[in-house]
Amino acid sequence: MGTDSPAAPVGGLGAKSAVRAVAQHHQAVVGFLVGFFLVLLLYTTLASQFGSQTAIGVLESRPAVRADQNATITPTSPSKNLAQDEEKEKYPDQAPVNEKNPDQAPVNEKNPDQAPVNDASDRMEEEVIREEIDHGGIKNDTNTEPVTPRKPICDLSDPRYDICDISGDARTLGANRTVLYVPPVGELGADSQEWSIRDQSRKHLEYVNKVTVRSLNASQAAPECTSRHTVQALVFAMNGLTSNPWHDFSDVLIPLFITTRAMEGEVQFLVSDLQPWFVDKYRLILKNLSRYDIVDFNQDMGVRCYPHVTVGLRGHRDLGIDPARAPRNYTMLDFRLYVRQIYSLPPAGVDIPYKVANSAASSGAIAEQQRKPRLMLINRGRTRKFVNVPEIVAAVQNAGFEVIPIEPRRDLSVEEFSRVVDSCDVLMGAHGAGLTNFFFLRTNAVMLQVVPWGHMEHPSMAFYGGPAREMRLRDVEYSIAAEESTLYDKYGKDNPVISDPESIHKQGWQFGMRYYWIEQNIRLNVTRFAPTLHQVLRMLRE
Repeated sequence: MGTDSPAAPVGGLGAKSAVRAVAQHHQAVVGFLVGFFLVLLLYTTLASQFGSQTAIGVLESRPAVRADQNATITPTSPSKNLAQDEEKEKYPDQAPVNEKNPDQAPVNEKNPDQAPVNDASDRMEEEVIREEIDHGGIKNDTNTEPVTPRKPICDLSDPRYDICDISGDARTLGANRTVLYVPPVGELGADSQEWSIRDQSRKHLEYVNKVTVRSLNASQAAPECTSRHTVQALVFAMNGLTSNPWHDFSDVLIPLFITTRAMEGEVQFLVSDLQPWFVDKYRLILKNLSRYDIVDFNQDMGVRCYPHVTVGLRGHRDLGIDPARAPRNYTMLDFRLYVRQIYSLPPAGVDIPYKVANSAASSGAIAEQQRKPRLMLINRGRTRKFVNVPEIVAAVQNAGFEVIPIEPRRDLSVEEFSRVVDSCDVLMGAHGAGLTNFFFLRTNAVMLQVVPWGHMEHPSMAFYGGPAREMRLRDVEYSIAAEESTLYDKYGKDNPVISDPESIHKQGWQFGMRYYWIEQNIRLNVTRFAPTLHQVLRMLRE
């Protein structure tokens, strides 16, 4: 028992130490938990901040970029952090990091309030723009609105003529027979287009040399301008079949009227294969259609720069105008009245000379006998000429006409001759270029066309009869009999040239040309012809 008594205090001390140890342990655990929660709270807060910004950068993309928006592109730095490169490889669709402050999401430098840029959207937009550029939808991706695709410079679709229209920077190199189009910088592509056309109204006429029209590409340097012009220009040829009055008008003057009349003289002519005689003969028409000096295109050694150049002439048909296709719906009547105005002939309201003179005489203003109607008899110099002119003149006079026989010459002054034609009431001649002088007749005057043998009625109507009627002239045609053709004496009545002209035409146009256009002359049967003269006289008196 004695040994048990001192044992009590020792046990009491041990219990107190155990309680103290438990309390200290509990305090350490609580501290750890508080610290842990604090760290967790801080981590969660920071993670949510950075995570939300990243999520916004990924989920929100800017509106589709248009070609007219300015974009500042910063070059990629070669010393990027490797971790950033690896991050891009892991997340290629994630927004790029702002290099000035990697902790911020990228912003639109033009407008910081806009949503951050999405690189995937950029690449998609670039592909769309590139496709549009490749297809001609957008010509310039810097500060320009999308434009409609540019139509081809040259139009080769018309069966009669080719035409090229160049608007913008057009440069002519006459000595090289070349016209260049220099596109704006934004339109320069890798491809260059080139055309080669005959610059007249007959695209298949081999006598007319070709002019080259070329659109430059990015790798081709444009020649420097030696002269600059504010007026537009027209390149066209004067050669071909000209020197024949019908072709002068049909191939050049009427197409020139169609192409330039609406320009009111504000165009300069650059003439390839210039013919000085043509310029001199038709100088009044040429000067009226253009207020500027004519340029000899083939001899022009400079580089002329124009805001617009047209190459070629628009021609609708042989000696004709299609009002539906012509500027301001011009007609052949418009052309005839225009020519008469150029040559200072009486205006459209003035009647034919026969009626004007007799009206004055009947009113007592002029004390004289009534004047006979005047007939101009055109005799061709070589082919399809009248071989009995004196007999024809006598027959026409006996029918009641005053006759003016004439054989047109190439050096005849158009100004003087136009006044002689204007003084006549009837223009008579065999099918041929001399009848082209009907442009100088007055409204309601008569064109009396003698149609040669060989089924020539169709070309006679197409080349002269139809145009005459369109110009409000009265067309009368007299088709000769086989016996009135010199071919009858040469080949005989049983030869196909006389008995079956259609079989000759079927062999090819060369054969019809040989016999009926070239070899044939006319011996007019004045007795057979007399009723036609009386018909014309009645028409004039109506």
